[in-house]
Amino acid sequence: MAPVLAELALPHLQVAEALAAMGPVPRAALADLLDVTGTEGDRELDTALETLADRALVWPDGEGLLHMAAPLRQAWDSPLGLDAPLARLLADTTSEELRRILAALGVPSPGTTKKQRLTALLAHHSDPERVAAVVASAPAATRQLLERRARHQGGQPQPQAEFIMFGTPQADSEPGVRWALERGLLVQGRYSGYGPVRIPAEVALALRGADWHAPFEPVPPVVRTASVAPAEVDREAAAAATAFAGHAASVLGACAASPPTRLKSGGVGARELSRIGKAAQCDDIVVRLVLETAYTAGLLARDGDRVAATEGYDAWAEQEPAEQVTVLFQAWRTLPLTPTQTRDTDGKALPALAGAPPCSGCVRARDGLLTAAAGLPADQGVKSPEDLGPLVAWHRPLADQLPHDATPFASLVREAELLGVIARGTLSRIGAALQAGDAEALALASRRLLPTATSTARFGADLTAVVTGTPSARLAALLDTVADREAVGTASVWRFSPGTVRRALDTGRTADAIAADLADVAVGVLPQPLSYLIHDTARTHGRVRVAPAACVIHSEEPTLLAELVAHRRLGDLGLRLLAPTVLVSRTPLEKTLAALRAVGYAPVAERADGTVRLEKSRRHRATTAALPPLPGRRRRSVPTAPRAATTGPSALAARLRSASPTPPAPDPSGTEAPYGTDTEEIVAGHAKNLTYSDVRQLAHAVDTGTAITVEYVAASGNRTIRTLSELDLDPPHLYAWCHLRDDERVFTLSRIHGVMPG
Repeated sequence: MAPVLAELALPHLQVAEALAAMGPVPRAALADLLDVTGTEGDRELDTALETLADRALVWPDGEGLLHMAAPLRQAWDSPLGLDAPLARLLADTTSEELRRILAALGVPSPGTTKKQRLTALLAHHSDPERVAAVVASAPAATRQLLERRARHQGGQPQPQAEFIMFGTPQADSEPGVRWALERGLLVQGRYSGYGPVRIPAEVALALRGADWHAPFEPVPPVVRTASVAPAEVDREAAAAATAFAGHAASVLGACAASPPTRLKSGGVGARELSRIGKAAQCDDIVVRLVLETAYTAGLLARDGDRVAATEGYDAWAEQEPAEQVTVLFQAWRTLPLTPTQTRDTDGKALPALAGAPPCSGCVRARDGLLTAAAGLPADQGVKSPEDLGPLVAWHRPLADQLPHDATPFASLVREAELLGVIARGTLSRIGAALQAGDAEALALASRRLLPTATSTARFGADLTAVVTGTPSARLAALLDTVADREAVGTASVWRFSPGTVRRALDTGRTADAIAADLADVAVGVLPQPLSYLIHDTARTHGRVRVAPAACVIHSEEPTLLAELVAHRRLGDLGLRLLAPTVLVSRTPLEKTLAALRAVGYAPVAERADGTVRLEKSRRHRATTAALPPLPGRRRRSVPTAPRAATTGPSALAARLRSASPTPPAPDPSGTEAPYGTDTEEIVAGHAKNLTYSDVRQLAHAVDTGTAITVEYVAASGNRTIRTLSELDLDPPHLYAWCHLRDDERVFTLSRIHGVMPG
């Protein structure tokens, strides 16, 4: 249902909302609600009803009532700020409850069935005068309550109301609510229990008064217009479309030469957009517009972490400008986003080609713009592009507007102007073809407005080349190779320099070939300064050559070097004779030395300064500790095996038998020494986070040189488990070899939180 509603104009939605609020009603009642009077008003209402009927949303029955599709009612939570009609609210009410309501109203019961009594109640509440008379006789609290609820608009919070059980108001209900519930002016759901009371739509409309009407705006808003000649529209549209064609060719050419890199989060970021815009000499908005339309048209595609040109781009680049932009126009018409949107609702920058979910509201906005511009009077255009925004909002009220637009749909209007769809405030030939969805008319309009590609250039004595219109793919490729592009638009400018000519010579082309190619596309003869530049640059080109080499072999004996080049077993070295006494090798120095020595030669190595490098045997040593030693601190080598305890097994057993079964507790008074060794006392004085048993274990490891495992908390708060050996106590620090880092480290005793055997 939502896609169907999105295609409707404002008056169609207003009529649908009125029907959703009233339910099945005669056309006369609908016209009265919308305040439709006169022949013109009746015609506009009939037009709106016909539009809804064409979409199977509304239809009349045999009794003259207008019905609507059931899902359409659910499109509004509270259409016109009204609740459901009385018949729907009383669907679960019993016949006895209806009899009590009629009795309270003073209406005779027409029969004993529920249908008869409900019909009588509906007839009473559908008469605004009778409802107003009942409310006028109500207590003041009830009148205020009903008037407040009648003015309530959908979406605003309502106070929680009392509830009734089995249709009977509770004795302690608010007097105003109870009086209204007894007469059906307010309704409580039979099984809702704790739900709020609700005011029927008929009662709310009666209380709003005869002067209140639902909104109905069948006529578009009035905008300021000015006369514009068709020739002026064609001229401006042609200029815009031609400029866009040139920008598109430049942007896609830059992407084909150097594919933009995608962000890790997806899309092409600001840095790549700026690079492409600089290379193509166009704004960021134009770059985004080209990228999105080209991607939709299949000229670009994701290729890993880049966005690369496809094979379809190669065929597109060879086409005429009119054919090129026709492809991009068609892609823009159905694009499920607004390509020039640069920020989201939170103000954060948006990348291009981000792969956002399809936006149907963006498509509807584009459709609304084309429809609004097509509806302008003949030979008339809006004075300001801003005036198109209200027209778009009237034609497509459910279209999406960008949050950063200063005026409604400003970005969309700007896109249409850049493409030449809108010119001089009205629809161009291109826009009319897009609005009609006629592909043949679009191609014809593009060919009529855009000139053919230019295949010639005018070369100036100031070392520039100027191409009017859109250059052909062959001409642009030639000039891009030999010169730098300085300007793009209705006329493109390239500038020659020694660097650009050298760039062309580096591709293997000769000066004569470059001059001949330029002469083929020149209007007239090549200027003498340009010919001089090409040949002067060519004379100095290649005078110095750079060859790849991993090392150099030289000797005073040319025959020896010639022998090395011809040696079959040295073919893998990639030797090349540069001079009779100089060889270069593609293989690094050490491998070249080993290969020469393996076949019986006795080469020597040189240093970078040309002196002979002496080969000395080296003793392997471990690297020194990363931390500088403290004063009086010795450096360590790699950890050695733990030192064996000097005490024999028998002596150790005797010490264990004589030890106390429980560890001694520190003496609070300090009169006695509770520690077994001085090391224990030193460790306990600094390692405040260790238990006594951990202190003894750490001190024992220091004294005996055994390895331990500690739980250590660094200054950053990271908690790690380290295995340590080669312990050296230097309060308040412990120097040790850390097996985790494979290096010597310094540990603070106060940061050790646990000790375990190593």
